Amino acid sequence: METRSSLPRLVDVAQAAGVSLATASRAMTGSSGVSPALAAHVQAVAAQVGYVPNSHARALAGGQASMIGLIVHDVGDPYFAEIARSVLRETESRGYMAMISQTERDPRAELSRIRTLRAHRVNSIVLAGSGYVTASAEADTAAEVRSFTAAGGRVAVIGRHHLPADAVLPDNRRGAESVMRHLLDLGHRRIGVVGGPANITSAEDRLAGLRDVARARGLDWESVPVVHGDFTREGGAASTSRLMREHPSLTAVVALNDQMAVGALFWLLRQGRLVPGEVSVAGFDDIPVAADVHPGLTTVRLPLIDMGRQALELVLSPSAARPRRRRTGHELVVRASTGPAPERSGATGHAR
Repeated sequence: METRSSLPRLVDVAQAAGVSLATASRAMTGSSGVSPALAAHVQAVAAQVGYVPNSHARALAGGQASMIGLIVHDVGDPYFAEIARSVLRETESRGYMAMISQTERDPRAELSRIRTLRAHRVNSIVLAGSGYVTASAEADTAAEVRSFTAAGGRVAVIGRHHLPADAVLPDNRRGAESVMRHLLDLGHRRIGVVGGPANITSAEDRLAGLRDVARARGLDWESVPVVHGDFTREGGAASTSRLMREHPSLTAVVALNDQMAVGALFWLLRQGRLVPGEVSVAGFDDIPVAADVHPGLTTVRLPLIDMGRQALELVLSPSAARPRRRRTGHELVVRASTGPAPERSGATGHAR
């Protein structure tokens, strides 16, 4: 049986690679001061001799831990699953590991998760998911982030937050503008919105995009019904049930994420409503299932994989004087769930 003393040490890697112990350490941790070619050489030698970095010992010694913290709202949500897949792929390729936790959109849980990661000596944290509309909801988290970064930690967020951190900003507002233009171009004027939670910035930004285009096209936004609910399939079905019960003449439903849109689609079909013959349905995000449901879901595609990659790049790069912002693009993906407004919709400019 192999004993602990027989395991290759970093000094063995340094000797085999023909470099100093300090250079070997920098090469294995990805620190500055070592050329990419030399780092690749040292890492190849380490693999050949079977060296495995002792992350725990490195952390106890005060060095940077090789663990990345990833905090998401809901690991079961395909939106966050795609982002997490990207972060995991990138961390593995860079020699790191990821510790994932979820908050279920609770600011107190968000704060608790950051503190837990700090206790585990995680030095870099990616916080994926919307911030909260009210800055006070994130005040304690913002203070924790300031404390963490002052101690040398790094934080990057995905979504709009009231946090002093680098951010990857999804194209929520302009994406919503695109889907509203699409529906109006199809002749829809009686449009309802399945709005998601009212207290998060992604829902607020997407609603703002819908509103801007509606008003620019002469549609009375105040007459457009918005029903808020959970960003889930069940939330979408429940919100659509209420929406159609209170406004049965609607000819189009926009859901502010795809899970809700799938719930809306299934509820309408169970009620015997033709989609898109009677009611068109559109979503947001383009999660994988959007192309698999029938009819295929018209939606706004966000670059979820790239968003995770960019957030990781930010969190692993040296800090800047001011928080950096990387904005994504979007693509309107038109599938079979949207079509021309039926004749009965008219052009009244009102959604009753």
